[in-house]
Amino acid sequence: MKEKVIYTENLTKKFGNFTAVDKISFSVDQGEIFGFLGANGAGKTTAMRMLCGLSRPTSGKGTVAGFDIFKQSENVKKNIGYMSQKFSLYEDLKVWENLRLFGGIYGMKEKEIASKTERILHELGFEEEREALVKSLPLGWKQKLSFSVSIFHEPKVVFLDEPTGGVDPVTRRQFWELIYNAADRGITIFITTHYMDEAEYCDRLSIMVDGRIEALDSPKNLKAEYKVENMYDVFYHIARKATRSDN
Repeated sequence: MKEKVIYTENLTKKFGNFTAVDKISFSVDQGEIFGFLGANGAGKTTAMRMLCGLSRPTSGKGTVAGFDIFKQSENVKKNIGYMSQKFSLYEDLKVWENLRLFGGIYGMKEKEIASKTERILHELGFEEEREALVKSLPLGWKQKLSFSVSIFHEPKVVFLDEPTGGVDPVTRRQFWELIYNAADRGITIFITTHYMDEAEYCDRLSIMVDGRIEALDSPKNLKAEYKVENMYDVFYHIARKATRSDN
């Protein structure tokens, strides 16, 4: 039986009288690629911040990588990876320097950092860009490097917040190969995306509307349930129920 790397029960976040996340309950298995979808204002960003230990829930229960998100948020942060659409590496450092720097931040041993840096440069085909400043790389290359940094310490789960925004289709496919490889190694992938073709690549999906999870199943089962041929139509059918527009 696979470990539940993420678990929530009635997880809620309120800001005054506004309920941003309304009693969501779900779990994610080790090595699963879990899509977390919702239109702007659905509450998914707020939910992700709680799961990453960045925002304290108002009520409910939640664990990530075996740690309580209420009481052990610092342990949560140490055992996850995170990548956003906004590029977060140090652009004035060289490619290899970024990898070494983040390895040190994650508390890895120098010998392990050195060997893993060389392996990742080889896997990404970045040997010739080893000495290049990150700011000189194309966007798609930056995103692939950023993902590799986010899982450099082999976290139990990596949170990807719209990681392929603005990236060309070919690079997006290459990016998803990196995701599959990470999942095959047992890293759980928790991803938000606005690309419905990417939603098809997930093992399971949840779709949030107005702070609640309105649907949760595999892409195949969701398409069958709503009698449509693609995830865009599933998402449109569910998301149009939304009544609010602010997150």
